[in-house]
Amino acid sequence: MLQLNPDHSFHYEILRTLAHARYYGADVGEVLQAAQGIEPGNFESFSKAFEALATRVYSQAEKIDQSKYPVSARDAYFRASNYFRAADFYLHGKPEDPRLEELWTKQTDAFNQANALLSSPGERVTLKTDGFDVIGIYYKTQIGDPSSPKPTLILGNGYDGAQEEMLHVCGFAALERGCNVIVYEGPGQPTVRRQQGKGFITEWEKVVTPIVDFLESRPEVDSKRIGLMGYSMGGWLCVRAAAFEHRIAAAIAVDGIYSVGQAYSNMLPAPWNALRKSGHTQELDETIRGFLTNPKAPSGLRWGVEQGLWSFNLTSPSEYLDRSDLMTLEGIADGIKCPVWVGEAGDDEFFRGQPQKVKDALGDRVTLVKLGMEDAAGHHCHVSAAVLLNQIVFDWFEDIVSKK
Repeated sequence: MLQLNPDHSFHYEILRTLAHARYYGADVGEVLQAAQGIEPGNFESFSKAFEALATRVYSQAEKIDQSKYPVSARDAYFRASNYFRAADFYLHGKPEDPRLEELWTKQTDAFNQANALLSSPGERVTLKTDGFDVIGIYYKTQIGDPSSPKPTLILGNGYDGAQEEMLHVCGFAALERGCNVIVYEGPGQPTVRRQQGKGFITEWEKVVTPIVDFLESRPEVDSKRIGLMGYSMGGWLCVRAAAFEHRIAAAIAVDGIYSVGQAYSNMLPAPWNALRKSGHTQELDETIRGFLTNPKAPSGLRWGVEQGLWSFNLTSPSEYLDRSDLMTLEGIADGIKCPVWVGEAGDDEFFRGQPQKVKDALGDRVTLVKLGMEDAAGHHCHVSAAVLLNQIVFDWFEDIVSKK
């Protein structure tokens, strides 16, 4: 595939931002124009390029007469929101940086303005549960008989992504296929982490169960046809939740993860893993903190650690890795009763080998689908192949719930 930046991490994130063009979240030329000025390995360069683009597009949106041209304004606001999120992406190594709040406020504002201009705007909801609030945006499909309850998909992101991104990843695709949609965030995910100070938890069913309760209260939802989809690390979160929340008719892991901790350990330098294994946690923490101050450190690994500390709301790298180890399907796989679609990206940058482990653990409950670069779908989460991915996933889901 054509490289969008010599820095592999930057290439992937530019591609991820660009990939939302199919569902109103980007435009090709303006992303490529911004990308050409990004200096490899320079987090500030990446952020400034996308902040400048976001600000430009937001300004364009503000000049549009919404009463006359609502579609034009909507599309511009959606693009601006996506670009503000991209500008925030590499900044989490400095939690005190005011831009973390400023950019998120701007992305939320732009998204809300776009959402309000949809023919059927999404409804922001806050669901109370023990110790935190689950936040979501609920969309009712306009396809089919409005008096007939519809299948509904719960769409969750992973390690670093927002609920707003999920609308562009697969939310619009599900709505146009006649499914209601709720996108959501729990502890560790961008808005909940910022507003509630809550880092990731292992017991993801505590996040999903209140959502299912909410959906069961809605007359337009067929409670026998509720699906749960997880994106990136959300592929582990959703399968974990399905082991305990048995009202889920089908789970979709894009892509499959058996052990989050094992996958992260596989990406660490051998000396770090040796220090972990020998129990030298203080030395490990000092080593990793020194690494993070090195401006020539590989972008992907540096970002991965910084994001982990921020999203788990921790200061100790070794504690973050220990918390990740708790995220495994070991010991709970038998609790998963529903069919599970598991994706595998042929050239996955992060979780290579994990989907097969899920298949091995769950057996015939899993439909394992491998997609590669021959279909431009070999990157992590099949980024840049959204049309193909949504076709395969939602056709499978329709076949499953049509039997209910």
